[in-house]
Parts: sequence; structure tokens; C-alpha cells
Amino acid sequence: MHVEKYMRGAVTVLVLKGELDSVTAAEAHTGLMDLLPVGGRVLLDLSEVSYISSAGLRVLLLVYREARHKDVPLALAGVPAEARVVMSATGFLDAFVVADTVAEGVEALGR
Repeated sequence: MHVEKYMRGAVTVLVLKGELDSVTAAEAHTGLMDLLPVGGRVLLDLSEVSYISSAGLRVLLLVYREARHKDVPLALAGVPAEARVVMSATGFLDAFVVADTVAEGVEALGR
């Protein structure tokens, strides 16, 4: 699992690459927490994530909670189809603003 950060206007985009599972969850969590800004808005780009396990979903939930604690709006973009089905069925998607693309996610966070 690899995490990259770049700015898209005033939005911090954090790109996750690889599998987000029990093997990579701790590394991904640390990487995301290290890159999560204190202010502003954040978009997690999951378009390059090939697999998300329950451990990966837990990481996303922990990042969401930390972002809320810091009063940082958080959105997801490019959620893989399989993960979207599981996240929707469990109500997990209801906690997030979800967009198909980074551009749509940035626009949604600007509202």
C-alpha cells in the first residue's frame, strides 16, 4: 500500500495505491494520519485500490473519525465497485460524500 498527497486547489487529495487489507492496514493508517491536514478539505482517491478488506474499511472509518475530530470535511472518490457494494450494504457509505472521480469529489467538497 502506498499513499501519495497532492493539492487540487484548496483540497488535499490523498491517493491510495494497492491492496488495503490486514497486511497493509497499519501502514496505510499511519500514512493517512501523517498526511491528514489540520484544516482544509480532504479527498481520499481510491481509484487505484485493487482490493479493500474489512481491515481496510476500518482504516477508512478511523480516518473519517480523525478528520471529523479535526473538523476537516472528507470525501471519497473512485471507490472500487466491489467495495462500494459492501460499504453501501453496511451503511458505511452514508458517512461519506462519495464521488466517481477526483474532479467530482473536489467539486462536492467545495459546496
